[in-house]
Amino acid sequence: MVTSVVLAGGGTAGHVNPLLAVADELRRREPSVTVVALGTAEGLESTLVPQRGYPLAVVPRVPLPRRPSGDLVALPRRLRAAVDAAGQAMDEIGAEVVVGFGGYVATPAYLAARRRGTPVVVHEQNARPGLANRLGARWAARVGVTFASTPLRDAVVTGLPLRREVADLVECRLTDAAAARREAAARLGLDPALPVVLVTGGSLGAASVNGAVAGAARELLATGAQVLHLTGTGKADAVRTAVVGVAGVERYHVLEYLGEMHQAYAVADLAVCRSGAGTVSELAALGIPAVYVPLPIGNGEQRLNATPLVDAGGGLLVADDDLTPAWVAEHVPTLLTDTERRTQMARAASRTGVRDGAARVADLVEQAARGDA
Repeated sequence: MVTSVVLAGGGTAGHVNPLLAVADELRRREPSVTVVALGTAEGLESTLVPQRGYPLAVVPRVPLPRRPSGDLVALPRRLRAAVDAAGQAMDEIGAEVVVGFGGYVATPAYLAARRRGTPVVVHEQNARPGLANRLGARWAARVGVTFASTPLRDAVVTGLPLRREVADLVECRLTDAAAARREAAARLGLDPALPVVLVTGGSLGAASVNGAVAGAARELLATGAQVLHLTGTGKADAVRTAVVGVAGVERYHVLEYLGEMHQAYAVADLAVCRSGAGTVSELAALGIPAVYVPLPIGNGEQRLNATPLVDAGGGLLVADDDLTPAWVAEHVPTLLTDTERRTQMARAASRTGVRDGAARVADLVEQAARGDA
């Protein structure tokens, strides 16, 4: 049994949520385990980790400069300071294992662990791994990945450790999905008897997704369905303006942000969304079919994240440039009215979903602590 663990991951919810899920699973297995999280003073972890009851050891943020600059000259000094801070946190609790989830603090954690001979476990959430995890995986005792296509050495597919609220919803849907739907609908002001389209581009929103769906509001509402549109901060007014005067607009519900995202999942019959690893994994675990619109910038990881689920029949994939009001009007109402097809898609999504990702990663942690070959 593991008695002391350092978990490193911060900056975004994609790093922090899996970290907290694994921390909770380790504590469930051994209530006396000492868990310390490494993070930055600026990221989401600075509030989420203490709220969950875990101490946070702050490590200086060390981004890698993309081009020659004064930041590049200062990199060795900053990296040394971050490695020293991570190492101090490990020494204070006598860490048996270091678990990294990528992000700014993972690289210092991996380097400090290697210096001490402490086993490392890496978890990579995306189909295309980040720089920190590519580094850590070179000498990690165990590597877990969300997607089988992720190119890391000796990786084991663990799926994504699910947030506590989503994991609880998975269990609720297995026992009484209708009750979970009714409760969430009441909180959100929706009719549990009518189909619900969930639209989300993440906490920041996606203007292209917002415009395409709002532009097809007439066709969507003509099916008798409801729309729960999470626009992202500062983007709600544009959507509300776009749907003014549309027949049935009282069924078009617009919010900037919903902290209780599991409530939206509880009522969703279909989603239109980006394909970040967390979104894809959570929708698959819950068996919710979706239209995935990968972020058109970056390294293409969002398309790779959604491809296995889409190939299995659990969703549709459409390029950001192709997602127009006309495309939405042609394809989404058809999905809403074809209950049999949606049911088949939901089953396919569910078959690809992993519901015990936190337990699988905790298994890797215990194996690393024992020194299993």
